[in-house]
Amino acid sequence: MPTPSAPPTSAESPPPKQRSILLDLAFLRLWTGATASGLATWALPFVLGLAVLDRTLTATDLGLLLAARTVGFLAAVPVAGVLADRHSRRGVVLWAGLAAGAAAPVIAVGLDRSVLLMAAAAAVAGAGQGACRPAFQALTAEVVDAGRRQQANAAMTLAVRVTTLVGPFLAALLAVFWDTWALLVGIGLLWLAAACVPGRGARPGVANDASEPSAGTGMVSFLAEFTEGVREARRHPWFLAGLGALTAVIATGYSATGVALPMVSRDEYGTEVVLAGVMTAYTAGALGGALLIARWRPRSPGWAALAGLAGYGFAPLSLVFPVHPAVVMAAYALAGIGIELFNVPWFTAAQREVAPDKLARVSSLDFLLSYGLAPVGLAVIAPAIDTFGTTAVLAGCAVVCFAAPATAALVPSTRTFSRTPARRDSP
Repeated sequence: MPTPSAPPTSAESPPPKQRSILLDLAFLRLWTGATASGLATWALPFVLGLAVLDRTLTATDLGLLLAARTVGFLAAVPVAGVLADRHSRRGVVLWAGLAAGAAAPVIAVGLDRSVLLMAAAAAVAGAGQGACRPAFQALTAEVVDAGRRQQANAAMTLAVRVTTLVGPFLAALLAVFWDTWALLVGIGLLWLAAACVPGRGARPGVANDASEPSAGTGMVSFLAEFTEGVREARRHPWFLAGLGALTAVIATGYSATGVALPMVSRDEYGTEVVLAGVMTAYTAGALGGALLIARWRPRSPGWAALAGLAGYGFAPLSLVFPVHPAVVMAAYALAGIGIELFNVPWFTAAQREVAPDKLARVSSLDFLLSYGLAPVGLAVIAPAIDTFGTTAVLAGCAVVCFAAPATAALVPSTRTFSRTPARRDSP
């Protein structure tokens, strides 16, 4: 009689199947808060645009309010990075959300009364939005274990992409029943949810090489602590190379989308349908890219991410030649897929590699440079088109989008987005 085979050892047993990250209550609360902040962020300019349509605001006033919001965002990002590393990341999210939530009804009060009051409130709203970005990024690392952070970051970016569609649509739907004042109060309630719903994470320990908080007070202490974050970023060559590539792509490719795409849609195709179709294709591609990267673990994650980032070059390139609108939409869908193939591993690598007590400051540097320089590109591209022509400028943007990630890939540590190439998160 044959002897029964021995039961498999633990080494031979298949690994347990991981539970979906959205079934984790702590992360679900964080994800809900981030989604609420995303809805509020995307709804505000749309609601203010509705105020222009009903002549409550002028176009000039709208430009002033959006500029004030951008200034508040850029001013708050580095400050929030320092505060989120110095104090509780959960506390920064709370106070940032409360500030943005209080600003929304103040904007409503200023309608037809005081543009300066509205601009000040818009700056506070932008500051709340900017303060949340590095705090949410660092809080994710506290709430989620290392093995599931890529899935968590994919879920977070999925929420961002969904809100780009749902935010304006929901605002337009509610505008049928509510006036602008009520919609602004609703945005304030969304910020209140963003402030109060996320829970507290388990603060990771300080890295062995981390220094104590800098002595001093006020601006001197802030600059010293932010400088520590810059020094931490410089310890990671892959981060500097990737950030340079991301900044270049956003400053050129994003600017081409924001300025040149409406012009090409109007002049070459004679319809706004192309513009709407292209933006829908980009968002759909981004959703698909986030779903893909939630499960995919490439052998060289950094190079795969940079290749995805380079895919944004197809967007301005499709506007250079007189092609069928479907080709332009396909190019933007590829750009959307590629940007998420970059974003999710990029955020995950930062959460893994950066010293835990400096993560918020490094994240704030990321947002400050990559998104902070985008308005510069928007301001420059229109005069450049007037001087050199649309074709030349779009071709130049495409070249930069392809060349910047390829150049970054020459830095050896970008292959794995790690200073230790063999180190990777477990799937």
